[in-house]
Amino acid sequence: MALLSVLARTLPRAPRAGARLVRLSSTERAPPKLALYTSALCVEHDAGMGHPESPERLTSLLALARGEWATKFGEELELREPNVDVTDEQLLRVHTERHVSRMRAAFATAGSKQATLSLDADTRVCPSSGAASLRASGLTVAAVDAVLADGARTKRAFVMARPPGHHAEPDTAMGFCLFNSIMVGVAHAQAAHGLRKVALLDFDVHHGNGGQAMCTEHADRFFASSHQSPCYPGSGNRLGTSGVAGQVLNVPLKPGAGSEQFRTAWADTILPAMAAFAPEMVFVSAGFDAHEFDPLASLFLHEDDYEWVTKKIAETAGGAPIVSYLEGGYEIGALGRSVRAHVKGMIEA
Repeated sequence: MALLSVLARTLPRAPRAGARLVRLSSTERAPPKLALYTSALCVEHDAGMGHPESPERLTSLLALARGEWATKFGEELELREPNVDVTDEQLLRVHTERHVSRMRAAFATAGSKQATLSLDADTRVCPSSGAASLRASGLTVAAVDAVLADGARTKRAFVMARPPGHHAEPDTAMGFCLFNSIMVGVAHAQAAHGLRKVALLDFDVHHGNGGQAMCTEHADRFFASSHQSPCYPGSGNRLGTSGVAGQVLNVPLKPGAGSEQFRTAWADTILPAMAAFAPEMVFVSAGFDAHEFDPLASLFLHEDDYEWVTKKIAETAGGAPIVSYLEGGYEIGALGRSVRAHVKGMIEA
């Protein structure tokens, strides 16, 4: 079942950013409550005219971050744009060597031909996709390092990058996703920082099959997803737990479900299960395509639901560090309002 929609728009590219850290407030007082990691390099990934995972998704969010959000949140939000790319060592913690090699070959072919290549019906690479995807995963690693650094005073980070990643499996790119950036972060937290128990929560409208695949055999990785079912990618259809230690939890929602069903799933099932697991760090696949105006599915959430679930996740995490990563969300106006709600929730909880 293909995920593409015929309705998507593209806008002119944002200017490429250099290596720097940009504060959203000129006055330094308390440390920021949320670090927002991003890069103009991630705008350059372009799957072609009409593809819903368009550069406009990020250009619109960057404009909001530098404008409205800077005014609203001031010194509580800090925009960070480090020039840092993921390494093969970091990718190979969650992806197979064959997958990494195939992706690098696809990037090289797209670059040499100056063409867009289709990996499957939905997933494409262009000459700039390699730089964008390596930077997106690298930003996630940088965010993990920052919130786990000795003496870190900012314990929450949002990686506002693209392409999305939660459908990418160990050996497969799919569903617009090339590398599973949030899982690269999960594995890095464990391998480089020695964390024993981590949680990955996914509220994208589509099941996070890639995250589940990379957590199933790891008893020290809790995974939970709420998502529409039936829907792409066709997995996660059964309510309940699986995994080697029962640490994988899926809560499918029927088409047409809205705020009440979504909030009940999180308040009654997902968050209590995460609390019982007691993770040392929480990761979030933050997809916003369950919004009522999104064209790729049929759930009916509002931006208030994203603020609510973000605050509930943060409250349940207690003082544990949190890193979230932008996944889906394809109606530009709804995406901007929903991401703002997520940022607000991370700051205020």
